[in-house]
Amino acid sequence: MKIMNLGYACINMSMGKKVSTNRAMIKKTFETKGLDYVSELALLNAKDIIKILEWNRLNGIKVFRLSSAIIPWGDHIDITQLKDYKEIKSELKKAGDFANFHNMRINSHPGPFVVLTSPKESVVEGAIKDLELHAKIFDLMGLSKTPFNNINIHCNGVYGDKQSAMDRFCKNFKRLSKSVRSRLTVENDDKATMYSVLDLMYIHQQIGIPIVFDYHHHKFCTGGLTEEEALKLAATTWPAGIRQEVHYSEAREGNKPQAHADLIKELPNAYGLDIDVMVEAKSKELAILPFIK
Repeated sequence: MKIMNLGYACINMSMGKKVSTNRAMIKKTFETKGLDYVSELALLNAKDIIKILEWNRLNGIKVFRLSSAIIPWGDHIDITQLKDYKEIKSELKKAGDFANFHNMRINSHPGPFVVLTSPKESVVEGAIKDLELHAKIFDLMGLSKTPFNNINIHCNGVYGDKQSAMDRFCKNFKRLSKSVRSRLTVENDDKATMYSVLDLMYIHQQIGIPIVFDYHHHKFCTGGLTEEEALKLAATTWPAGIRQEVHYSEAREGNKPQAHADLIKELPNAYGLDIDVMVEAKSKELAILPFIK
């Protein structure tokens, strides 16, 4: 029987707002309250990771996307200087040990400001800092340095010349630490002018990076491939022994077609493959519980 594990991203709605790994702050607050407040929020976030993972285990959920806000403004500071660093480190390790023991897949998805294709050095430097923070958190959790615990990004820019942009991505990839490189994956886009799975195969062939196939995005950027062809082509980029990760969502009615719906009506067609499905629905775990139960 083929494997299809389901997961959701960052926020558990069933547990309420008191349990969160997403406590953050705006720049003005960061500048006003400083490192002590960063430390306090980071510790609260770290403590709540294991609470969510325990809930997930009890409800049969094996895949979870960690928030990118675990340590607010962490890419601007030396996190080892936080007053609660030792306790933060301990809580992260506790959560990672729990995930590893129960074979739960933890990953992350840094935002649209992480742009390795950018021709601007300052943008690339910022992207590298952000990715290194994600990898540092994963290292503190004791997660594998493989795409099983992937850090997933988009190319996030064509700049009038897709080939040159992809070459910059590959060049800047080599500037990343092994901790990032060993986990990094790249995802297809939802605009015809951006990156299809077929486009991303060029990047894979240059640097070996796996491709996360997004079913919903593929509808808007096919690269001339069918859904089955694109899924199976992306599958060839994953290392042996590590299940392919995919993203799945459905269109929100009445909005622009790329927008994600609150729930899903069905599961994706895996076309006979073993896959881990990150369901990107607005209702988070509530969208997948009916399919698990």
